[in-house]
Amino acid sequence: MEKTAAILSAEFKQNPTYVTNVINLIDEGNTIPFIARYRKELHGSMDDTLLRDLADRLQYLRNLDKRREEIIASIDSQGKLTEELVKAIEEAKTLAKLEDIYRPYKQKRRTRATIAREKGLEPLAQILFAQELREGTLEELAEPFITEEKEDGTHVLTAEDALAGASDIIAEDISDDAAIREVLRKFINEYGMLISKAADKEPEDTVYRLYYDYEELIPQMQSHRVLAINRGEKEKVLTVSVDTDMAECMKLIRKKVLKHGSISTEFVSKSAEDSFDRLIFPSLEREVRTALTDMASEQAIKMFGLNLKPTLMQPPVKNMVTMGFDPAYRTGCKIAVVDETGKLLETAVVYPTMPHNKTAEAAATLTRMIKKHKVTGIAIGNGTASKESEIFVADMLKNMDGVAYMVVNEAGASVYSASKLAASEFPDLDVSLRSAVSIARRLQDPLAELVKIDPKAIGVGQYQHDMPPARLDETLGNVVEDCVNAVGVDVNTASPALLAYISGLNATTAANIVAYREEIGRYKKRSEIKKVPKIGAKSFEQCAGFLRIPESKNVLDNTGVHPESYKLAEAIKNMCESLSDADSKKIADELQVGEPTVKDIIKELLKPGRDPRDELPPTMLRSDVMDMKDLKAGMTMRGTVRNVIDFGAFVDIGVHQDGLVHVSELCNKFVKHPSEVVKVGDIVDVTVLSVDAGKKRISLSMKRKG
Repeated sequence: MEKTAAILSAEFKQNPTYVTNVINLIDEGNTIPFIARYRKELHGSMDDTLLRDLADRLQYLRNLDKRREEIIASIDSQGKLTEELVKAIEEAKTLAKLEDIYRPYKQKRRTRATIAREKGLEPLAQILFAQELREGTLEELAEPFITEEKEDGTHVLTAEDALAGASDIIAEDISDDAAIREVLRKFINEYGMLISKAADKEPEDTVYRLYYDYEELIPQMQSHRVLAINRGEKEKVLTVSVDTDMAECMKLIRKKVLKHGSISTEFVSKSAEDSFDRLIFPSLEREVRTALTDMASEQAIKMFGLNLKPTLMQPPVKNMVTMGFDPAYRTGCKIAVVDETGKLLETAVVYPTMPHNKTAEAAATLTRMIKKHKVTGIAIGNGTASKESEIFVADMLKNMDGVAYMVVNEAGASVYSASKLAASEFPDLDVSLRSAVSIARRLQDPLAELVKIDPKAIGVGQYQHDMPPARLDETLGNVVEDCVNAVGVDVNTASPALLAYISGLNATTAANIVAYREEIGRYKKRSEIKKVPKIGAKSFEQCAGFLRIPESKNVLDNTGVHPESYKLAEAIKNMCESLSDADSKKIADELQVGEPTVKDIIKELLKPGRDPRDELPPTMLRSDVMDMKDLKAGMTMRGTVRNVIDFGAFVDIGVHQDGLVHVSELCNKFVKHPSEVVKVGDIVDVTVLSVDAGKKRISLSMKRKG
């Protein structure tokens, strides 16, 4: 472990002791949220993102070590293991390097070289490759290897056959040379080009038109371009290849394998050309394409995670009776009113949009529901008929004071409405109306509602359907887990879906907590959670600090203070006349505990039940509506960032069509990636650069003038 800890310490620029502690904590079964929050002294207050990156890299290094052991065992079983090989294997820092070393010792399918070896031509290949003979001819060398047909059917009828077989062996040996592959891989990765062309001679105008005649240096390829090209190739719209300087590649190979002055030098040179054209380049081309795809996938997954976090952490709109408005045309708009806690009060279906256009009737129904339930907020889904619905709602609200609306992202609402969870929550409610409930709750508490949906369905990523599913699910699941634990949950109101993301819990224990609550009654203190089936000492340790019980007589049960620190919290309270002026370092020294823990406890004592989302800019509600035709270049507006991608950010400015702020327009200085400047949910001021109503494109800028 010392070697692994040293590598991680150097890569992440962290104290070796802290890194070792993190490895031990992970190995002891502690979750990342628990480690991040309650073991700060052991890791120097690393945040959850850094801890997850470290854990990912730890897993990679351990997989690397496991593969080392497998390769050494395999080569040893063949009787070919040497000290030099062991040293090379131990020093390999990547899986690609390891596989290069192992390549000559792998069990191969039957190749041309295999057949040549079966014919007894390996000694000839070795003589030719050694390039030590200065006199004679190749044919004379090949003569002794001519054989008649044997019982197994192998034969070498002519010198030409013998030389051809020897060439196949040399070509394969060159291809299997780890040093040659490494230098060629490096060259292609630095100077190679990715080329895409239209598959048809006269292609139609598609979303891939940019790539109909496209080439770019491999190291300069951006992830979104790689994924777009891959998808175009998959849909048979594009043909894709890797191009490189073949002459330069051959120079690199010849430098490694040729010895000048021998009668076999030219023969080996031609064998090397065959090796590169037939074996090495096709293999490296596949490697390069795979590496580009892996890079692009990781970047896209990372971007998805970066967007998902602020989406989940959008500030809740508290204490507001909310109407959910799920827009539609022919089938009507589904309406659901929920109280401040998200409890369903009433549903309806209205038809203000085409083809029905029953606006007066719909307005009367909604006005009655708004007045009856004292609705103050309307959440409108952003799907089909959203624009018409928004215009209808804005017109209706002109005669109503104290009611505002917001267009919310309804991605995944239909997934939720048809799920087992929705069926268990609303067994008697029509599937379509469940979506309206979800839309209403998304305005009230985005996190509590969105955890019920597969993170991939939330719609804040690029090319998510092209990603490795397991890796995407793992990353997004980690983001949701971090968000839920950062906020904490009320154990007496939380759904099983929300509880399942709490540190130390899973679907089974979350369901048990809810079942126990329904059977015994509301929890009165944290310690009662220990009575829940399958919640053992370790589970309780991991989850307790993230569960809140507002009704508890002990105020600490409604804070992020862990039960293991209750005595410490009481001691801190007794030491301080005023917590807001407390000297955390002095307290930590006197009590002989870590200062980070003291700071966290004081923060929680100052504001029990604190929700970190309350510190974010409030959600922007509207009471009017604009149309795309109302936009003019030069107009300044305020909007909400809806999605961040590699080349910019999409901003909702209230005209139904999100505008794009290109990365070059995000700020006055150079920005490498949009995530450096904005995140989903940010409220930003923008200037309209241009509007293309035909293509429904709005170009925006966040640059400051002057």
